[in-house]
Amino acid sequence: MNITLPGLSLEQTRQLLPDGLILLVYRGSIAHDMYVPQSDPNSIDDKDIMGTFIGPEEFYLGFAHNEHKEAFIGEWDAVSYELRKLMSLLLKSNPNVLSMLWVDEKYVLFQDDFGEMLRQHRDIFTAKTVYQSFTGYAYSQLKRMTHFQFEGYMGEKRKKLVDHFGYDTKNAAHLVRLLRMGIEFLQEGVLHVTRPDAEELLDIKKGAWTLEQVKTEAQRLFKEAEKEFVKSKLPDVVDQKYVERFLVNMIKKYRGY
Repeated sequence: MNITLPGLSLEQTRQLLPDGLILLVYRGSIAHDMYVPQSDPNSIDDKDIMGTFIGPEEFYLGFAHNEHKEAFIGEWDAVSYELRKLMSLLLKSNPNVLSMLWVDEKYVLFQDDFGEMLRQHRDIFTAKTVYQSFTGYAYSQLKRMTHFQFEGYMGEKRKKLVDHFGYDTKNAAHLVRLLRMGIEFLQEGVLHVTRPDAEELLDIKKGAWTLEQVKTEAQRLFKEAEKEFVKSKLPDVVDQKYVERFLVNMIKKYRGY
């Protein structure tokens, strides 16, 4: 792997990323076209990236146990999952890891043949379980919108925005986005990571909507999601046996077995 993230040295990049990396993408606000650069005094956005890696032989045949890596340097927030862990999350339709497979090509930072193979097989993780996953995450955003937790420098900036608007506008934007993405997936079997409604979501994020407007839209979307779940023609669940064979074959091929 030969990659250097913008503004970082090769050594700093290596500190953020794991060995055995097969795929690295932007996630969060950049991937959704909702990023507010830190040059903006009201910005509360990091540069979020997510990757997946195949572990060393000892991980699969010995005692090694390293399912994920998290690291922070400056505004870079990196998380990477070992492939087996990643697929266990994909089986549950986890919104964050699903986005890795559907993110626009321009937001792919690194991809080898195995990362490309994973993205080409994204449809095997398509199922109606997105309803429970996306609405579940949305409910958590709804709760956090008015039950505040602030940590670190960004937490202080976020607190100022909450004090100004009376609620967490970033959580509000996540809430609306998650519900809309879940509904679209149930309808189309496609995850629109780069948001066609980015401008409106940015308005919410910047406090242009009142708390009542956000709650009203969320209530409407929760109801719509339930209707689309009932109507959806997607498989009820992901075929776990098929995914298991795909996982084993990828690891064996990577390790040269």
